Amino acid sequence: MREEDLSYKRIVSARGMPHGREVTRMMQRLGMGMKEVEGVKQVIIKASDKQIILDEPTVTTITMQDQTIYQILGGKMKEEAVGEKAVPEEDVKLVADQTGKSLEEARRALEQTGGDLAQAILLLKEAAK
Repeated sequence: MREEDLSYKRIVSARGMPHGREVTRMMQRLGMGMKEVEGVKQVIIKASDKQIILDEPTVTTITMQDQTIYQILGGKMKEEAVGEKAVPEEDVKLVADQTGKSLEEARRALEQTGGDLAQAILLLKEAAK
C-alpha cells in the first residue's frame, strides 16, 4: 500500500466517515474553526408568517474565510404564527395566572385587547363578576 492510502485509512472509520479528532485537524488545516456557543437557552427564527422557537439547542459556530456559519442541533421545537393575533406565550401565562382563567381564555382576551396585558386582565376579572 502507498503512504497516502495508509494515512487515509487512519482518519476513516469502518463506516467510511472520518473520526472526530481527525475532522477537527483537517478543518484546522483548511483554516476553519469550530466552537460551541455556551449557555444557549433559546433560538428564535423569525419568518414573515411564523416563528420557530428552539428551546435548549446545541449551537456551534464554524468560521471560514471571514464567514461565520451557525449550526443549530436539537432542542424542543415549536412554531407560532406571526401576525396581529400572535400573542407571546409568556403574556398568555401571566394573564392566566393573574386571573385564574385558562390559557385559551387568556389568549382570547389578549387578542381582543391587542396584546395589552393590563386591559386583558381587567377584561377577564370583570367578566368573572
